[in-house]
Amino acid sequence: MSFIPKAICLDMDGTLLNNHNKISVSTIKIIEKIRNKGIKVFIVTGRSLEEIYEAAPRDIKLDGVVTANGMITYVDGKKILEHELSTSVVNKVIKSARHHQIYYEVHPNDGRRLSFEEDKGYMTDMIDNNKPDEVGINEWLDREIAIKENDIDWITELPDQKYSKMYCFSTSRETMKQWIRELEEMKMEEDFTTSSSSYHNVEVMVAGVNKATGIKALLQQYDIEPADAMAIGDSNNDLPMMRFVGYPVGMKNGTDQIKELVKEVTTYTNDQEGVYHYLADYFYCMLK
Repeated sequence: MSFIPKAICLDMDGTLLNNHNKISVSTIKIIEKIRNKGIKVFIVTGRSLEEIYEAAPRDIKLDGVVTANGMITYVDGKKILEHELSTSVVNKVIKSARHHQIYYEVHPNDGRRLSFEEDKGYMTDMIDNNKPDEVGINEWLDREIAIKENDIDWITELPDQKYSKMYCFSTSRETMKQWIRELEEMKMEEDFTTSSSSYHNVEVMVAGVNKATGIKALLQQYDIEPADAMAIGDSNNDLPMMRFVGYPVGMKNGTDQIKELVKEVTTYTNDQEGVYHYLADYFYCMLK
């Protein structure tokens, strides 16, 4: 172990979580052991704070959390950095998503995700069908939970509040590809950015905000240099944090773009407790 990080940044979906969106007891225990050695551990995810605790226990000990791909950053449950997506962007994206029958969720900075009541029919029909083979099980399960367990507030009017991001999904890769091109054209008139973690989704956020901007705020909070941080991730929305930290690590199940950037690739996938095995091996001498 030539590099000893002062902080470790961990993605969730496809990294910490298995394909059924669960984090193993072994992984939680190794995180606790590493923190007890004085190394800061951050979760850095596209999920909202509430969505994190749908998959991880609420009593998990962490030194910081970056949510919504950098839109909100927390330390000890308090926001230290917060961005806001304009309602103009939200309304335009909803209108376009509706036209193309794209599933969408609007995520407030605080509170439950929202979608319009008039779009409930086609969104529900999409998720009521069988999962297409090419759609990841973890992404599909998240949508099923949102629809079938009433995790979406169906609204008739967009409330006047802060919004952190929009999550958009289609079972058709080609439909999503074409719609992303339309979003690119929309960026000529509106200031926002997009990020995808699979061929079937796109997230809409404030321009210039990503996982790296959230990590930067956490590292400054603890007076840690980016060169002294490790990050583990799997998908292309992790690219900014991989470029930002000193020691990026890719998951075995990661994208080719991730694997081209990293110093190491885990031996095991997310569905084989890849993070646990990697951390246990990497910090073996320190933890034994």
